[in-house]
Amino acid sequence: MKAWSVGEFGHFEGVMQWEEAPKPPLANGSALIRVTAVGLSFALMLRIAGKYQVRDTLPFVPGSDAVGEVVAAGPESTLRPGMRIMGRGLSGTLAEYALMDPTAVQPVPEGMSDVQAAAFLNAYQTSYVGLAFQGRLKAGEVLLVHGAAGGVGLAAIQIGKALGATVIATAGSAEKIAACLAQGADHAVNYEEVDFVEAVLELTGGHGADVIYDPVGGDVFTKSRRCIAFDGRLVVVGFASGQIPEIAANRMLLRTFSVSGFTLHAYKKHRPDLLEKSEQALMDFYQEGKIAPVVSTVLPMSQLIEGLKMVEARKSIGKVVLVPDALPFG
Repeated sequence: MKAWSVGEFGHFEGVMQWEEAPKPPLANGSALIRVTAVGLSFALMLRIAGKYQVRDTLPFVPGSDAVGEVVAAGPESTLRPGMRIMGRGLSGTLAEYALMDPTAVQPVPEGMSDVQAAAFLNAYQTSYVGLAFQGRLKAGEVLLVHGAAGGVGLAAIQIGKALGATVIATAGSAEKIAACLAQGADHAVNYEEVDFVEAVLELTGGHGADVIYDPVGGDVFTKSRRCIAFDGRLVVVGFASGQIPEIAANRMLLRTFSVSGFTLHAYKKHRPDLLEKSEQALMDFYQEGKIAPVVSTVLPMSQLIEGLKMVEARKSIGKVVLVPDALPFG
């Protein structure tokens, strides 16, 4: 097969190659899929740069999630050839074929396209776990979503509304503000034009946000403590700004709020039961029409670099998704 390979850590433009690679060997419980769609993310760029929480062993094929059709399965696998699945891989998924973890996949729901599915599982599960479990978001509370026009942010808006919250979104352009409102945000604040801290306090009558969902980090994290409510929960999802912030513990004590972070990998290890609950809740929300993946751009796999440039420059609204094309796979 062919796959994108990272030979050394660094910026994706300089360290990635599209080259021949062996198909990953089947283990007893695993399944091999023909990849049909892969979603791009900031976390993917961090892994390529060697700056992610888990450091890969060089060389490696990046990509952790994929959608595809099962073409082979180990003798003890619960998956069978012909099944259409989405989930996390045991091997890198930016390839023609990928080995999938049967404990971290599920069938693609009826009516959901491969492209939509590529934008669904990781972003929506991250947002659900972050809001329902880490943030303990309750109906009637105020949720502030930063970086709200990205794939994870739009998922958080939809899930926040499905959980019964009032949602305030922040984004950096008129187009992104419109997208946030279209996906259900009650209010949207353009942080390029106004101070989001003052806007949140005004919108909430001085109460502040009960839960703040932050995939941005940097100054956004630092400023968020000024508009968090009493007993508020600031949920750290990532650092799309490229800056990992710090906070003095006395700030949390004086204002009486908590800060927590998480990874789906940690939940898989320590609380797989909650991941199963999140998957079922998301399927229910999807079937009820309360959530739907948002994809702004679909590119052929051969244009991975162009897709990552869009993510890096924050030009995308929702997810950028790659699908097979004649150049890499033909």
